[in-house]
Amino acid sequence: MSQKSKRPHTYIIAALSLDGQLGPLEATNSTQWTSGADTEFFKKKTKESGVIVMGRATFDTIGRALPDRKNVIYTRTVIEKDGIHITTETPEKLLQELGEQGFTEVAIIGGSSIYTQFLEAGCVDKLYLTIEPKLFGSGTPFLTKELSQDLTLISHTQLGDNSLLLEYIIN
Repeated sequence: MSQKSKRPHTYIIAALSLDGQLGPLEATNSTQWTSGADTEFFKKKTKESGVIVMGRATFDTIGRALPDRKNVIYTRTVIEKDGIHITTETPEKLLQELGEQGFTEVAIIGGSSIYTQFLEAGCVDKLYLTIEPKLFGSGTPFLTKELSQDLTLISHTQLGDNSLLLEYIIN
């Protein structure tokens, strides 16, 4: 008889401008506006988890599989690049499969639609949000629709000179 796998601890990791945007609308690479300290935190934290989950637009922004992590892309189209795994599964089903593969922690790295889907499904345990000292006025929002969710701040850390890392748990 097989043992039921436990759902991996799942967290969202994102950088936001002070006005709550994931990046400016006109950006071709929305990852270049964040600080070096945020980039280092992102690399370290996601390598610790061993698996990252993203949508197609986020993958296209990055342009390649990130090394030393399993890269899971939500898309219905074939992507012919090494090191990626395509899925259309529900968040619950994907996390079950990753748990069965032995992963104990999963990083959800974007974008807005993927963050919204995982939060709506009740599959997120924690959020790591880096607040960068930028104002865009408009841009890519953190979520694609209104959600009501209570969070508890468990830590705040200054990253570099001007960025702030906030760590929240979902209530």
